Amino acid sequence: MRVNDADRIRTVTIDRPEAKGAMRGDMWDALGDALADAQDNPEVAVVVLTGTGDAFCSGVDLTEMAEIAMGAGSADPHAFPRMADTMAAFTKPLIVAINGIGVGFGATVVGFADLAFMSSTARIKCPFTRLGVAPELASSYTFPSLIGRQNASWALLSSEWLDAGACARMGLVFRVCEPDELLAAAMDHARVLATKPISSLVESKAAILAAMAPQIAAARQREDEAFQRLLGTPENLEAMGAFAEKREPDFTNLG
Repeated sequence: MRVNDADRIRTVTIDRPEAKGAMRGDMWDALGDALADAQDNPEVAVVVLTGTGDAFCSGVDLTEMAEIAMGAGSADPHAFPRMADTMAAFTKPLIVAINGIGVGFGATVVGFADLAFMSSTARIKCPFTRLGVAPELASSYTFPSLIGRQNASWALLSSEWLDAGACARMGLVFRVCEPDELLAAAMDHARVLATKPISSLVESKAAILAAMAPQIAAARQREDEAFQRLLGTPENLEAMGAFAEKREPDFTNLG
């Protein structure tokens, strides 16, 4: 994770291009720490989250997820929830610039973004049913709120890719940009916000989210409970095994 501060903007870059931005426990902690520090830092008004290379974030590192599912290894099962708590409580503007593929968190984070920008060559996927688990990061609430029930149902139930055009048509992202213009566009908007009083930004964001905050918290609790019920089930273990063996999962005789 790379963190850079300039002109009251903190840019946080998911920097693991060799793994398509897959997130491990220490990376969840680093992202949470970057947000928590930005929250308390009077020199930071806006945070921009992006990735490197041809990937934004390919979600949780599935090797660690398999360890957690099987109760093996040293993976911390609480790293993602800690980060999610910090992100949910973050009161300053959060801008997301999706530079490449976004899977899992790389897609659901859009629900917590105050502005989301997406490269025209990027695509996202919510792979939860393919992994035999449930949605995360309150996406079961934020996605229907942003794009309507049927679009959200397809995104969250199908585990299929959504390209930038589809995301724009649905209203999931604020703007689609050419790849070489993406970060500049996100930073231009961040600079506009960063000139405003932080107190005003914080109070305005709180007013926008006031009616949604209890719904987001309730959705996260439902999702966490569902995730725990499904983690380690035969379906989930089949999905993990298929990933390890580089094959398609077969759920036909499982459920």
